[in-house]
Amino acid sequence: MAYWLVKSEPDAFSWDQQVANGTEPWTGVRNAQAANHLKAMQKGDLAFFYHSNVGKEIVGLVKVVRTAYPDPTDETGRWVCVDMQAVKPVPRPVTLAAIKADPALAEFALVRQSRLSVMPVSPEHWALLCRMAGVKGK
Repeated sequence: MAYWLVKSEPDAFSWDQQVANGTEPWTGVRNAQAANHLKAMQKGDLAFFYHSNVGKEIVGLVKVVRTAYPDPTDETGRWVCVDMQAVKPVPRPVTLAAIKADPALAEFALVRQSRLSVMPVSPEHWALLCRMAGVKGK
């Protein structure tokens, strides 16, 4: 299993909308590096759901339930999406400020490449962020 972080602006698509929809295609990714991360996702992989711009915090966990397929919002046919299913909210949202304040997360992609919308999370960073969020296990 691999771990990821996916970002969404809450005024465009929020955690509450993800929960209400249950399973939702993760569409609209138009960055080659982020799209390659979508292509690498496997069914069952877990991801942090991160509110960007407003809030700037990890607010929930989602699971990949369908691997990469053509993004229906892309007229060029170049981009892909995956289907994500809401797993659970985190008991304690983890802010970007808290992430940046922890030296153990200095190499985390969210700190190094803050504009990237889909990024891998190492098992070590995943475990640390789960502890910070009050999430037990996987």
